[in-house]
Amino acid sequence: MSFDHDTVTGFAKSFGLFYLIAMSIGVIIYAYWPANRKQFDHAAHSIISDDEDRPCP
Repeated sequence: MSFDHDTVTGFAKSFGLFYLIAMSIGVIIYAYWPANRKQFDHAAHSIISDDEDRPCP
């Protein structure tokens, strides 16, 4: 069984498209999963805290 170049590239493009779509959906689900809210809220607010009102020495 031999495959020509067009068949292989068509399969690779289709597989790559579905792979990237699946990875994007996975990242979105991870980002919006309710159990991760506390971790992301801490990361968002840890950059600017109330006790740091002056530059580092």
